[in-house]
Amino acid sequence: MKTQSNYICCFGEMLWDLLPTGKMPGGAPMNVALHLKNICVDVAFISRVGTDALGDEIKNFVSQKNCSIKWIQSDSKYLTGIVNANVSNRNDVSYEIVHPAAWDFITVTPEILEVAKNAHAFVYGTLSCRSEQTRETLLNLLEDTKALKIYDVNLRPPHYSKELILLLLQKAEIVKLNKDELLIVSAWLGPEELSIQSKLENLKTKFDLQKVIVTLGGEGALLLDDSGFRSSKVYKVEVKDTIGSGDAFLAGAIKNILLQKPAQETLEYACALGALVAQHHGANPPILESEIFDLINKS
Repeated sequence: MKTQSNYICCFGEMLWDLLPTGKMPGGAPMNVALHLKNICVDVAFISRVGTDALGDEIKNFVSQKNCSIKWIQSDSKYLTGIVNANVSNRNDVSYEIVHPAAWDFITVTPEILEVAKNAHAFVYGTLSCRSEQTRETLLNLLEDTKALKIYDVNLRPPHYSKELILLLLQKAEIVKLNKDELLIVSAWLGPEELSIQSKLENLKTKFDLQKVIVTLGGEGALLLDDSGFRSSKVYKVEVKDTIGSGDAFLAGAIKNILLQKPAQETLEYACALGALVAQHHGANPPILESEIFDLINKS
């Protein structure tokens, strides 16, 4: 068992994205964990799969990425998660997320309590909270850990509610969301006529957050912390699809936050990693760190 807080704990769904070209392993928390591992950050990933062929296959995929499957639970009743992905618009992928799935039933065990408690940071999202079982497990882990709590808003209609989002925001210290998600959350907080920077300030203040990060697709990203605003430069790449780009971005940001890098450097690294992933099909292409720095330096 890990006992030192030099690793990141990621919690939530793992599943298969069913694409016109075939199936691809995915799920935002799994993608974040695998991208962290790919850029040499130690991770512990908590999830649940069925005792079926798809479950065995996705666990093998995770193992091949040198990520431990020790905290991936097995479920004999519910099947491994699948998602029907519509990629007709490569810049705006839509999803039909089959319910229920094994990851809706992650349960508290001494092992996952310990690994979450001892982590340097704990990464969680919204989708895994669509079921009562996994939501209660997450809230239990958040209550018990002293780790830095990073909330990836990652809204997938219809699997969220205003009450759930506000609860998860209250638990967070760092929040990452995209522009559309910022508009949704800001409409709940009011007033709607605020500029995007004022919306970020409002969110940071109301939930006493350390950092708020918003991705802007092809326009880069913004980061607000106590030192003020930072915006990234934009990396122009040929997009194959955007599946997993936001997850890669978050992994890049987490690594640099862990290393206490300046906000500007954090943003540029994260945006470059996200852009490189968009050049490939699927959520988890192998990206070399040298590729990240090459893109930063040539842009």
